[in-house]
Amino acid sequence: MRALFFALLFLPTTALAHDGHAAPVNDIWALVPLSVGGAIYALGVLRIWRQGGVGRGISRIRVALFAAGYLLAAGLLLSRLSDLTRLLLTAHMIQHFALMLIAAPLMVLGRPGLVALWAMPQSWREPLARAGDARPWRWLSHPLGAWITYFVVLWGWHLPPLHQAALLSDGVHAAQHFSFLGAAMLFWHAVLERPRAEGRVGAFFAVFATAVHSCALAALLTTSQVLWYPAYRGGAWGLDRMQDQQLGGLIMWVPCCAIFIGTAVSLMARLLSDTDRRMQRTAR
Repeated sequence: MRALFFALLFLPTTALAHDGHAAPVNDIWALVPLSVGGAIYALGVLRIWRQGGVGRGISRIRVALFAAGYLLAAGLLLSRLSDLTRLLLTAHMIQHFALMLIAAPLMVLGRPGLVALWAMPQSWREPLARAGDARPWRWLSHPLGAWITYFVVLWGWHLPPLHQAALLSDGVHAAQHFSFLGAAMLFWHAVLERPRAEGRVGAFFAVFATAVHSCALAALLTTSQVLWYPAYRGGAWGLDRMQDQQLGGLIMWVPCCAIFIGTAVSLMARLLSDTDRRMQRTAR
């Protein structure tokens, strides 16, 4: 576990050099929050396992899932792919797709809220736990609140003025990445942490509605004859700027919507299974 702690804390620093050259400034904006978040999670796991024993309180599988999502997020934000996002919308879409639909749900399955609570000083835990039961958080973590947050963040950052501002400023670019990641983690928390059938109904509609509006945005981007983001320079991978926009839209359209539709089908199957079990118990 100590090895995991130091890996989570220091792994992103390996991305500070690219073939011996200093990293771009935008790497620093990603490095600091990633390092802090990884250190908090690792400290919380250490304290939970020291209290109850390894694998108790938070299972090894959940820790491994969080670590996988965290390392994927670090790789996406600190690798050469991050440099390509200045040139190609396609690279940006690959980055956002993996960050929001792969890394975020993996980290959510690692129960980061619970673990982070244990990382805090003991005198802070009870007030923080009460804050987690407060109405604002309950609304945000409800499927409807999480859906609205995801919608606003996704569509807001794809508006041409905001998206181009992110390409021209390292700080705005970092804010874009971490708002995407935060909104996605909130959304997947609302979807994946709904144990009751009533909660799964809300989760199903949130996933279905997210698939609809995400596919609509992707379709607009793919079929548009107007260049949305002239700040992209293009030229990489043999793509001009319009081809880059169309390919980026397709990446957002096909694999992203496939994940949402697959999740909705899985939720519906679990909901029908719960209904069937209830009917069988009633018949008895």
